Amino acid sequence: MNRPTGRRLTAAALTVAAFATATTACSSSDGGSTAADSGTYTLWDPYPQFDKSSAWAKLLDDCGSKAGVKIKRTAYDTSDLTNKALLAAQQDNSPDVLIVDNPVVSTLAEAGVLTTTDDTALDTSKADTNLLGAGQVDGKTYGTPIGANTLALYYNKNVLKAAGVDTASIKDWNSLTAALEKVNKAGKKGITFSAIGTEEGSFQFLPWFWGSGAKLTELDSAQGVSALSLWSDWLKTGYAPNSVLNNTQTTSWQEFASGDYAFAENGTWQLANAEKAGFEYGVLPIPGASGGTAPAPTGGEFVTIPVQGDTGRYATSQKLTSCLTSAENLYATDTTLSYVAPTGEVQDKQVAADAKLKPWVEAVRSAKGRTGDNLGTKYPKISEQMWKAVQSALSGAKSPKGALTSAQAAVK
Repeated sequence: MNRPTGRRLTAAALTVAAFATATTACSSSDGGSTAADSGTYTLWDPYPQFDKSSAWAKLLDDCGSKAGVKIKRTAYDTSDLTNKALLAAQQDNSPDVLIVDNPVVSTLAEAGVLTTTDDTALDTSKADTNLLGAGQVDGKTYGTPIGANTLALYYNKNVLKAAGVDTASIKDWNSLTAALEKVNKAGKKGITFSAIGTEEGSFQFLPWFWGSGAKLTELDSAQGVSALSLWSDWLKTGYAPNSVLNNTQTTSWQEFASGDYAFAENGTWQLANAEKAGFEYGVLPIPGASGGTAPAPTGGEFVTIPVQGDTGRYATSQKLTSCLTSAENLYATDTTLSYVAPTGEVQDKQVAADAKLKPWVEAVRSAKGRTGDNLGTKYPKISEQMWKAVQSALSGAKSPKGALTSAQAAVK
């Protein structure tokens, strides 16, 4: 792939730079950019919540020491980081190492901002194939995942027990709907989720969409319509509240935390809140339409190496990246971030240390990247039409079939 030194960013890169962070929330942070000398390497990350005394900052320093250099770290809010990275590339002033939200990788790759793993000899062989897919475009890989999170179903054990529901019976959509019916008859509330008209809404709909067997290139397929009909029917029967139309993942969680709901679709980032909820909870992977675990979208970041005018810097950048994503360091980092590790070896270690992570590991192993299937920068447009279709169907403005037919026409 040709990468001219004076890079001109594509229009797609500039317009979709900040489209999707459905999984983490950070505050902005001040920071610098260029390396002061050849012994200093710059790294930008989306973790402003971690200060210089944090385990993350100490890990960066340790990896720098092992590579024989100093790391100058700058932390940004996720969406701000993407814009900064695009601007820095325009000015030929990119950091040596860049950690970004995984859906953004294809945007930066298409813009010519990132090197491939072939360019830098970065070994990604231990990363799970489904997670690595979020950083692949046209057969080339741009970086490696540092961790992943995804969606599953939290459930309230007390509510299910009172309704006579055994979670072992929930294997597919029909058995899940049957469980919601029992809960409803017992006088409790069924399931809450986020169907808001933003990327969060698409993010939460995707497990059901993919779990039906549908593909993002054909939004109005019979399978896709069945997924939207499932959600629509839940609202009509009162198994899900009308509030899902405006729910973010945070407000959806707050509904579940009230103790009245049997289920909530949410992510690993709520684990700490689940422990403080005041009732016993469990976690189930989201079932596919006919059984099995539905593919849920992956959240989490990739460690990437931006294009540099001085290609001699790549060798050290590769050492830094390899250090940050080594088995030992992944275990410590992903535990801190409430992430599931991107390698089977470390996932097994996580489950051995905390059995509650088992359903999350199962969910991550079945997950897929939103920009996968070589969609790349096409995904934001598809996602926008998807969330609009969900809103239209759940509000009753259109039938699920009509909403998705309109969405597919708009994408084309």
